Amino acid sequence: MKTYYLAIDIGASSGRHILAYIKEGRMELEEIYRFDNKQLQKNGHVCWDLDNLWKGIIQGLKVCGESGRIPKTIGIDTWGVDYVLLDQNNQLLGDAVAYRDDRTEGIDQIVEDLLSEKILYKKTGIQKQIFNTIYQLMALKEEDPEQLAKAKSLLMIPDYLDFLLTGVMKQEYTNATTTGLVDAAEKKWDHGLIEILGLPKALFGPLSMPGTVVGELLPYIREQVGFSATVVLPATHDTGSAFLAVPAEGHQSVYLSSGTWSLLGVESEVPITTEESRKENFTNEGGAWYRYRYLKNIMGLWMIQSIRRELNGVAYVEGSESRYKSDRQWGFVDLAEEAKKAEGFISTVDVDHPSFLAPVSMIEAVRDYCGNTGQPVPESIGELMQCVYQSLALCYKEAIIKLSSLTNRLYTSIHIVGGGCQDMYLNRMIAKVTGLPVYAGPVEGTAIGNLIVQFIMDGGFDSLQSARESIRKSFDIHKIH
Repeated sequence: MKTYYLAIDIGASSGRHILAYIKEGRMELEEIYRFDNKQLQKNGHVCWDLDNLWKGIIQGLKVCGESGRIPKTIGIDTWGVDYVLLDQNNQLLGDAVAYRDDRTEGIDQIVEDLLSEKILYKKTGIQKQIFNTIYQLMALKEEDPEQLAKAKSLLMIPDYLDFLLTGVMKQEYTNATTTGLVDAAEKKWDHGLIEILGLPKALFGPLSMPGTVVGELLPYIREQVGFSATVVLPATHDTGSAFLAVPAEGHQSVYLSSGTWSLLGVESEVPITTEESRKENFTNEGGAWYRYRYLKNIMGLWMIQSIRRELNGVAYVEGSESRYKSDRQWGFVDLAEEAKKAEGFISTVDVDHPSFLAPVSMIEAVRDYCGNTGQPVPESIGELMQCVYQSLALCYKEAIIKLSSLTNRLYTSIHIVGGGCQDMYLNRMIAKVTGLPVYAGPVEGTAIGNLIVQFIMDGGFDSLQSARESIRKSFDIHKIH
């Protein structure tokens, strides 16, 4: 009889229920349900539609029950930095404001007045990004201090979803590190930092590691979905899960988790919090079993996704309108084909420039950047896409050079996991620009990493090494020179 495990993997645009089991040492996966993840304009902010997320989670669990394939354990992973606050009755306080909202604009200076960026990085090892939770909480403190004062609990998004399923609150380590409030060396909340910022200390409790049992499904949920299961903590930050799924051997490979964001880096046994590292904007995110993820957070496929949405007339945030709707529906392969036709186009952009974080029109943002920097402005879709593709590849190359210098290590290959590894045009361009062979796969990197923790917990594998050996046997890995 097969023992099933379920990864609920939720990204910036969609969530998936991935059901899995182990057969003769190989992992067998099946996506059994997918749902949209939406953002709304609400009370003057861009917010996550939590009701929609919850409906998607429950519906996917119902599909499991109806199929008769009942998972023994369930793990949820999502993006980082975003959170909710709960009151004394465990009810939501305010909205789940999304990281692309502009409420944190200028808040970094308020933090800087209390604590220098240099000291902050030395403590936490987290790269400065204006949407980090530290800035979100300080923005809330400025905008609505009463809401913050009423809060009795802070939960990151996957922690909150686990709470809804089980009634048990846990603060998971890997996602907590994305807040910029966890001491990198001590691996726990930095209460001294929290006190300096004037944030309520009671919101920050013990941190739980991946592999911790959260609890059983609540009775009313068991009745809805038709079964009982144990909810456990994977690396709830999706990048933490994705890095676990990289089946690289040795220490010469750079990891690239490629999706809406590109996370490029390596695993490290210790955090690197030098001033040089801070200036290069590398980050030390916590990983499962305290394996630090030393990486660079790069804008990633967000730019390509945004352009595709605009051309297809699909608004990213409900209530906004696309200005560049085409008379056809564009797929990612179509956009790559257009880029090939414009391979002589030379303009590039800094993909991490703030103008690309949440523009009303990504197409206009790219065109404006090129014009403002004295470069040819892309006119056709092909020129636009060639500009973005080249810019991403060049950014990866620069990040690898800096990574090599900061770690004093020579890297000889790039291993890409996640949905972006399917973009063979980008893979070939990365190989060409960096001069390094690229290994692409597995596609479902985040879900696989989520499942690895569940497998190891239940004895399916005795170590991360044996799980990675299984990945190499179970999934197609494409080599691009």
